[in-house]
Amino acid sequence: MPEGPEIRRAADRVHEQLAGRRLEHVWFAFPELVAQASSLVGCKVAAVDSWGKALLTRFDDGRVLYSHNQLYGVWKLHDAEREPDTGRSLRVRLVAEGRAASLYSASDVSLWEERRLGEHPFLSRLGPDLLTHGVSIEQAMTRLQEAHFRRRGLGGLLLDQALFAGIGNYLRSEILFFAGLHYKTKPADLEEADLKRLAHAILEVTRQAYDQAGVTNRPDWAAADRRRGASRRRWRFAVFERDGLPCHVCGTPIERTSVASRRLYVCPHCQPQSS
Repeated sequence: MPEGPEIRRAADRVHEQLAGRRLEHVWFAFPELVAQASSLVGCKVAAVDSWGKALLTRFDDGRVLYSHNQLYGVWKLHDAEREPDTGRSLRVRLVAEGRAASLYSASDVSLWEERRLGEHPFLSRLGPDLLTHGVSIEQAMTRLQEAHFRRRGLGGLLLDQALFAGIGNYLRSEILFFAGLHYKTKPADLEEADLKRLAHAILEVTRQAYDQAGVTNRPDWAAADRRRGASRRRWRFAVFERDGLPCHVCGTPIERTSVASRRLYVCPHCQPQSS
């Protein structure tokens, strides 16, 4: 499933396609939304952003279209007069001044008043989005030390969307590696310097994944892997999906384990378990 950086990049593309333009045509596949489609015609798309793995299309009348791609959903951008070449099922189409954005294969779509968005059953359970909500290192440190988070192992905690929205499986492994922390470590166990390093890794790795289309590896390590003929799947990560390969720092083979029923990759030398 795409993680926060991928959803934010998708939101950026839809924003560039539609933002600032007035809707000329709106179509929904969902019966509960069909009656509202015509009421959106004439509205301007104010902005498109993301919160975790949800994409939010905001209109100038105060309404927000919530959509979650889940496993198979995808937005396709195209000219209004040209249908995308796809066999997927169309769920939403927004047309604004000759430009169109079509959502295919998603099943979780709803229309909300902006002021009631906090009541959404999914969004109401999310923590701040690392790319949308301007989280600082200090705010991240404070959140990690909150009572309902601080005594949980980081391997499971980082996947909890109530902590920070958007961190998924590959980001978890990469964050812990760059923070030099074992997945069983708890925020409560960390000295302030270690906690700050973790907060920095959370923000920086997520931002790099957004800026570089999913690449979280250090540039020099990635370049060395490319020179050795590695595929993008191999060189884009520092540890994720590199089990059995030498750690870029110490040469110890990367190990794969399972935490919270999800695979996790770790360097046993650089990320030792505390005694």
